[in-house]
Amino acid sequence: MTPNVYMYILVMALVTYLIRALPLVLIRKEIKSRFIRSFLYYVPFATLAAMTFPSILTSTDMLLSALTGFVTALILAFAKKSLIVVAIGASLAVLIVEALAGIL
Repeated sequence: MTPNVYMYILVMALVTYLIRALPLVLIRKEIKSRFIRSFLYYVPFATLAAMTFPSILTSTDMLLSALTGFVTALILAFAKKSLIVVAIGASLAVLIVEALAGIL
């Protein structure tokens, strides 16, 4: 039995289209509920975090260095440092922890 790739692509396209088109068709009025509006506002951030966080933990050879880089990035970000400072600081923290682990 050979799978029909074109059928898979068609089903995927329909599902993707329906997910995007149904809200436009079904919701015609402005959403006035503060709860729903705030929920929809935070959905992209939650989705990005759910996709990024597991990658952070598995991006290095050691869990300790990954957590160190993550915590360093959080501290620098909450201190309102620029993106380049956060990225360089987290990378340096990971480098230092892995170098120390290699020495010990």
